[in-house]
Amino acid sequence: MVKFDFKNSSINERMIYEMEEVVSKNHLFLHENPDDESNFLGWINLPENYDKSEFERIKKAAKKIQSDSEVLIVIGIGGSYLGARAVIEGITNCFYNYLPAKKRKFPMVIYAGNNLSPNYMNDLLNLIGEKDISINVISKSGTTTESAIAFRILREAIESKYGFEEAKKRIYVTTDKSKGALKGLADSENYETFVIPDNIGGRFSVLTAVGLLPIATAGIDIDKLMSGARDAREKYMDSSVKFNDCYKYAVVRNLLYNSGKKIEILANYEPQLHYFTEWWKQLYGESEGKDGHGIFPAGVDLTTDLHSMGQYIQDGERHLFETVLCVEKSRSDIEIKEDGDNVDGLNYLVGKGLDYINKKAMEGTVQAHVSGNVPNLMVTIEKLDEENLGHLIYFFEKACAMSGMLLGVNPFNQPGVEEYKRNMFKLLEKPGY
Repeated sequence: MVKFDFKNSSINERMIYEMEEVVSKNHLFLHENPDDESNFLGWINLPENYDKSEFERIKKAAKKIQSDSEVLIVIGIGGSYLGARAVIEGITNCFYNYLPAKKRKFPMVIYAGNNLSPNYMNDLLNLIGEKDISINVISKSGTTTESAIAFRILREAIESKYGFEEAKKRIYVTTDKSKGALKGLADSENYETFVIPDNIGGRFSVLTAVGLLPIATAGIDIDKLMSGARDAREKYMDSSVKFNDCYKYAVVRNLLYNSGKKIEILANYEPQLHYFTEWWKQLYGESEGKDGHGIFPAGVDLTTDLHSMGQYIQDGERHLFETVLCVEKSRSDIEIKEDGDNVDGLNYLVGKGLDYINKKAMEGTVQAHVSGNVPNLMVTIEKLDEENLGHLIYFFEKACAMSGMLLGVNPFNQPGVEEYKRNMFKLLEKPGY
C-alpha cells in the first residue's frame, strides 16, 4: 500500500546497504521484547494484539455519541488529538464540520485543550451553543495544563446544560488504566473509561482508544484502519534494509542528515493531509530532537505554500530535503471546460481533470527542487481511505523508531518537553515550584 522512492535523493543503494548490520541489530532490539512497558514498544504489535473487547466498547460508545450528540469535543494536546484529527480530516469531506447534519450524517468533531487561548475557548462555547454535545477527554495523568483547564471549563458547561447525571453519560475518558487524577475522577463519577496503554507513548497512540473513539464517532471504519496497520506490520517485519521500505526511508533520511541536510519538509498536495503532516511533525520532532541532535521536521501544503515557502525551498540555504506524500487516486475530479473568450488563457487545459493538473504541478515542483539541490523522497499511497492511512501511520511509526536509533537517541522519551512546564508553573506560582 505504501511505495517509497528515493531516486531523487542523491543516495544510492550501496550507501543504504552499508547500514545493513546496524539496521538488523536495531530491528532485533525493537522486536525482542515489545511488550516491556519500560521500552514503550507496545505499538509494534498493536495492530494484531489490541484489546478486542475494548475495541468493541469503542464502537458501541461511538454509536451512542452519534445517536445523541451533534458535536463531539475532543479534549487533548499533542498525541492525544493529532492522530485522530489526521485520520478524520484525511478521510472525511474537506469541509466536514461545515456540512449540514443531514449531509454529514455523523457528529461534528471539534478540538479543545490544545492551547491556552481564551478567544478559542469562548468561540468554541459560542459554536456549540444549544447543540447536543459529548466530550472525550484524553490524558494519561489528567494534569496536563492545557487539557485539564479545557476539561474543567467544558465539564462545567455540560453539567450546567444537562445536569450532573445526564452529563456523566456524555463524558468519555481516555486515560491510564489504574492511576492518575483523571482516572480517579472517572472512577468517582462513573464516566465510561478507555485505556491509554502503559507501553505506548502518546505520539504512537493513534491506533489505541486515544484515536479510535473520535475516529469511529466521525463514521470512519476502525476495523479497516486496523487492517491497514496490520498489513503494514507484516510487510515491515523483515530485518533487512534491502527488503524493508520503512527502514530504507529511515536510513536515507539519516544519510541525508549526515551530509548536512538538517531539515526535512513533508510536502503534500491534498489539503486533507494538513493534519497528517502535523501528526508526523510531532512524531519525529519529539522522537528525534534530543541531545543536540535531530532532523527538524517541517511541513508544507502544496501547491498553496509554493506561493509562500516555495522561494526559500528553491533558493534558500541548502540545508533541507523534502519528502513528498503522494496520493495516486483522487476520490473525485473535475474537468476543465472550454470558455469562448479564454480571457484567463486556460483553454489549453480543456478536457483535463484537476487531479491531472495537480499531479503535473507536483512533478514539476519535484523537478525544480531537485535541480535546486533539494533531495526529494517520495512516499506514495493508492488513495485516502482507512486501509491506506492505517498502513501509512504504521510505516512512519516504525521508520521513526529506526531513524531515532540510527541517530543515537532514545526515540521513545521526551525529556525536553518538561522544561517549559517548570518555568510556566513557577511563573503561575503553582505550589511546589
